[in-house]
Amino acid sequence: MIPEVNYWAVIAATLSTMVVGSLWYTPRTFGNRWMKLAKVDPEAASAAGIWPIVITVIVSFLTAWVLAGAVYISWEFYEGSFFTSAVVTAVLLWIGFTAARMITHDAFEGRPPALTTLNLAHELVTILVMALIIGVWPPTGV
Repeated sequence: MIPEVNYWAVIAATLSTMVVGSLWYTPRTFGNRWMKLAKVDPEAASAAGIWPIVITVIVSFLTAWVLAGAVYISWEFYEGSFFTSAVVTAVLLWIGFTAARMITHDAFEGRPPALTTLNLAHELVTILVMALIIGVWPPTGV
């Protein structure tokens, strides 16, 4: 079975990561705290140019596409609401993959727990926004 995916929803979910990230990491929200905890040099970050954004868009597209496929498979298996399948699938994937792996890596790398928490919260908000978009915009025929 090949899952049906609404690519317009995937594109919108991809773009949503840019909005969430821009709001999350602005100095007025968590940007300054994140830079301090992650020991990011603002000058070095701006010198990196557009490449981190290009990478983010590519990775976000892959995440949205995989999420959309997983949501469809979940919805087919459990039936019920496509929207509910989107949110539940996103949270479970976040717990099982993003949170579990990030906590493990951060523990071994000795990152501050406050940084791990800040990054995990960002990833949860990001994946939930993606799930909301995918959930309200299912593939045709669903």
